[in-house]
Amino acid sequence: MPEKKYNKVAVGGTFDKFHEGHRLLVEKAFQIGDKVLIGVTSDEFGGMKGEIEPCDVRMSNLNALLKGRSNYHLARLEEHYGPTVDDASIDAIVVSPETEPTALKINQIRQKEGMKPLDIITISMVMAQDGKPISSTRIRRGEIDSCGKIIQKQIKE
Repeated sequence: MPEKKYNKVAVGGTFDKFHEGHRLLVEKAFQIGDKVLIGVTSDEFGGMKGEIEPCDVRMSNLNALLKGRSNYHLARLEEHYGPTVDDASIDAIVVSPETEPTALKINQIRQKEGMKPLDIITISMVMAQDGKPISSTRIRRGEIDSCGKIIQKQIKE
């Protein structure tokens, strides 16, 4: 089995309406890290995005997805950065283009604190059938399903 590049990798998000983009983000973290820290936005913090599933439900969904794995830890995020700004054992962070600015800010904070910056691994957005990114917002609106398939609207006559 090839050796992993990093000891500990972080990934974070709301993980609402878990979809293909989330799966890819988490999968990448496991591909490159021996241990994976997954930050999940709390109800209070995540609630700023609007109507989302409760944090316990989102964490339970992740645990179900990761069944059989033991090399991860779920942590509730009460703000943007979570443990990434004070845990020197984290080597890298996996982000999407949408969350890359947060990773850059994390590195600014880490450097101010005299910590080694995280390697930032940015994965591409996963596109839906219509060529636009899959997102929890689009799923909540009923535009697409979690795999990015267009949901046909029923036309009322």
